[in-house]
Amino acid sequence: MMPSPALKDTVVIFNPNARGARAHRWRARVDELARGATLCATSHPGEAEVLARHAAKEGYEKIVAAGGDGTINEIVNGIAGQNVALGLLPLGTMNVFATELGLPVNDLTRCWQIIQENNIRPVDLPSANGKHFVQLAGVGLDAQAVKETSRAFKRNFGPLSYLISAAQIASRPPPLLRIESENAVTEEGSFVLVGNGRLYGGRLPFFKQATLDDGLLDVIVFKRLNYLDMIRYLQNVVFTSQITSPEVEYFQTDRLRVSSDESVPVEIDGELIGNCPVEFKIRAGGLRVLAPR
Repeated sequence: MMPSPALKDTVVIFNPNARGARAHRWRARVDELARGATLCATSHPGEAEVLARHAAKEGYEKIVAAGGDGTINEIVNGIAGQNVALGLLPLGTMNVFATELGLPVNDLTRCWQIIQENNIRPVDLPSANGKHFVQLAGVGLDAQAVKETSRAFKRNFGPLSYLISAAQIASRPPPLLRIESENAVTEEGSFVLVGNGRLYGGRLPFFKQATLDDGLLDVIVFKRLNYLDMIRYLQNVVFTSQITSPEVEYFQTDRLRVSSDESVPVEIDGELIGNCPVEFKIRAGGLRVLAPR
């Protein structure tokens, strides 16, 4: 069968690991939806970035991430700076970025229709030490949880796996982080979260003032607190309309540097990228996404 003319410009990059043991069933579903488009399945971490970069150079206009936030992150790093549009078929555990965009994450048929409707929404593209991300980054507690959560553990327990790891980490003394930004009030903290959109960890609205197209990073700094205190203050962050705790600072900026004398891990979109120091920047409107009208 010849590809549909409308789909010759589309490549779908499918991550079978996003659905674990159900991968064959989801591969068949993606095949059915994307009939006529070019379909590429990944076999190891990092391959989606390579495939996306190659597809953009080959002239594909739409590159679709069929996977979770980690797959999206890889593809975005492959297409950053190129004139292509990102489409989403949310197959991951969390699908935070798809939820942020207003995609119906439980309706793949509708998500595919949205890709074909060609409504392009420019969104901001943040980076950490030159590595791009779309939704969020963390320095300290959550990055340590990512570091200590094995892929097998994540596959078996899903989002709960990070909470289990965080609970195990909570009894340890937190690191001392130095915060450098012209918009920050505090200069030290124990844990830093950086958001592009409002949501963190699924549907939790951590970043109250964030929008995907305001050209700003939203930053939450937990001050000199132990991890158990941080968990208690998280309630204030999540369940109130404004952060009122004096132990938590929230600000917006277009540039941020976080450093430490200790070895403190950094994660972006749930993937580790190394340790401090880390410099965050943002490119306004740097990513074109196929989104609902």
